[in-house]
Amino acid sequence: MTVRLTVDRARWLKHVTSTLDAINRHAEAVPVVKGNGYGFGRARLAGIAADLADRICVGTIHELNELPTGVEPIVLTPTLVEPPTERVILTVANADHIRVLAGRPRRVLVKLASRMHRYGGDVRLIDEATAAGLDVVGVSIHPPLAGSDQEHIDQILTHLPHLDPRLDVWISHVGPEAIATLPDDRSWRVRVGTALWHGERSALHLSAQVLDVRTVSAGDNAGYRQVPVPVDGNLVMVGAGTANGVHPLDDGRSPFHHRRTRLDLLEAPHMHTSMLICPAEIPPPAIGDWLDLQRPLTWTMIDEIDWV
Repeated sequence: MTVRLTVDRARWLKHVTSTLDAINRHAEAVPVVKGNGYGFGRARLAGIAADLADRICVGTIHELNELPTGVEPIVLTPTLVEPPTERVILTVANADHIRVLAGRPRRVLVKLASRMHRYGGDVRLIDEATAAGLDVVGVSIHPPLAGSDQEHIDQILTHLPHLDPRLDVWISHVGPEAIATLPDDRSWRVRVGTALWHGERSALHLSAQVLDVRTVSAGDNAGYRQVPVPVDGNLVMVGAGTANGVHPLDDGRSPFHHRRTRLDLLEAPHMHTSMLICPAEIPPPAIGDWLDLQRPLTWTMIDEIDWV
């Protein structure tokens, strides 16, 4: 195991349950489990989510097979092929999505446009889906991350005068305080992912293990590309690379830290190893040590989770 996520179980679960409780006072909170499971792994996180809610949102129809039985799945991304199961609520956002499912009584959410300009149309899609034989159980409105809660609420409210109040309204990117201001003349469902699973950052720590250390001199060549070593010191081989989603930061800096010091990459990470240079004035890590790894969890494939 070379890339490890350490989780303070008590602190993390306290945040998760308090976040769900705050939303559930005014709406129904629906956990999202998609992609790499927010770093926890989809199957593992879905099992946790199933103990907390009766419904779980996934990203695509290809993520349905890792959900436990007994939960109602909601697929957030539209599909252009038939899903593998009928026990699911699908999302449609244009006429082509509707045509794929037409003629079968599929339960669907109709995605309405927001400033995201990603998926979604106007309320006429509701009538199109109904005319195609679909069972429209609600609408979905997905504001962008940018902007305030109030701006997101304003985008959502613009659709309400045109909607049948019997339709559920599914929303995201709105905090509990803003949710409390929503009109109570209809049912609200709130998709929650990042704020739920990553909202207590101090409970999560990502690290990678040192697999080898060797002394080098300035001017030596090393690595796949035979890069000149810039200073006397030690090469540190860390068991984390592109297979784990590990890359330089957006500004080119290394994502690895040792003794609160960023260790530079000698060259870009390879599949399972990153080569770091530790200058002679810094005591090098030992084989088996763990270095802090600065990566978004949603971009990282984790080998081991340590619940403490």
